[in-house]
Amino acid sequence: MKRQLILEDGTTFTGVAFGSSEERIGEVVFNTGMTGYQETLSDPSYCGQIVTMTYPLIGNYGINRDDFETINPSIFGFVVKEFCETPSNFRSDESLNTYLKANHIPGIAGIDTRKLTKILRKHGTMRGILTKAEYEDKQAVEKVRQAEPLTNQVEQVSTVKPYVSPGRGYRIVLVDFGMKHGILRELTLRNCHVTVVPHNYNAENILRLKPDGIMLTNGPGNPKNVPEAIEMIKQVIPTVPTFGICLGHQLLALACGADTAKLKFGHRGSNHPVYDYETKRTYLTSQNHGYAVTEASIHHTDLELTQIALNDKTVEGVKHSVYPAFSVQYHPESSPGPDDTNYLFDRFIENIANYQAAQKEEA
Repeated sequence: MKRQLILEDGTTFTGVAFGSSEERIGEVVFNTGMTGYQETLSDPSYCGQIVTMTYPLIGNYGINRDDFETINPSIFGFVVKEFCETPSNFRSDESLNTYLKANHIPGIAGIDTRKLTKILRKHGTMRGILTKAEYEDKQAVEKVRQAEPLTNQVEQVSTVKPYVSPGRGYRIVLVDFGMKHGILRELTLRNCHVTVVPHNYNAENILRLKPDGIMLTNGPGNPKNVPEAIEMIKQVIPTVPTFGICLGHQLLALACGADTAKLKFGHRGSNHPVYDYETKRTYLTSQNHGYAVTEASIHHTDLELTQIALNDKTVEGVKHSVYPAFSVQYHPESSPGPDDTNYLFDRFIENIANYQAAQKEEA
């Protein structure tokens, strides 16, 4: 069966349909990872997006039970050069095709993903539609242009009710904006007692939980579409050590008076180099974001720039000069990608210990 991917500028790609047969409209982006497609498919930050994998062969090691980053995937579509129908790996439970069908995700294969990626790099990310091959291009383009852009992605992927992952260590409140399981995994590995709360949990309810630390997770979309979270962060960071990741990083920056802007084509992949001004080292990082904190806006706040992306010099990390809060734009839990920056979870724990020790001395 044939399927079309039609961009809002009229560019059309015709290929082979796999996965679900549903028609979907979403923002077309590209991911440069060579492996980790299962984590990519299950990353909530891709809510509303049709993801193009630049690596030519996808699906060769199948789908397994261990590498999911959420229970219900939120990705809108999957674009590959070639998908493997007969995976070979000792952990494989099913094929990419059957997984996409079961989770209502349409896919298209057999198109020139290199050409598509070059278009997105030149003109920026744009919306597109995955639809049947018989659909007329002009009608499809008009349908994409008239579709209302998503603004509630965080609401779609955040937990609805609080829940607890018990531990004997520090009590962490994890604000779920679209949490990857890898973040929760790293905290529980450090024996933290984690209470996961919805994205719209207010500061009063969070502080009633008496947290030792607050984690602001990754998530999809524009951080300015989550104003309630910005207000919450303003109220909690003066008194509770806070660590923000990805969207959580952007929200922390906005709460401190900085600004964010949409990137031309974003950072999505497994080996993005980041320079750390404090350690004087370069780290390879896993990234997935379409917005970034603007460096110029930091200068008028109490935030300090700690890390930058070496590819385009965008902001990758900040810390507060007064309050016990810091954040990074990338994913230190990896999943997929390198774990060079996994130590940041240890730094978060150290910040909590140091803050509590300082509080006792003052008392």
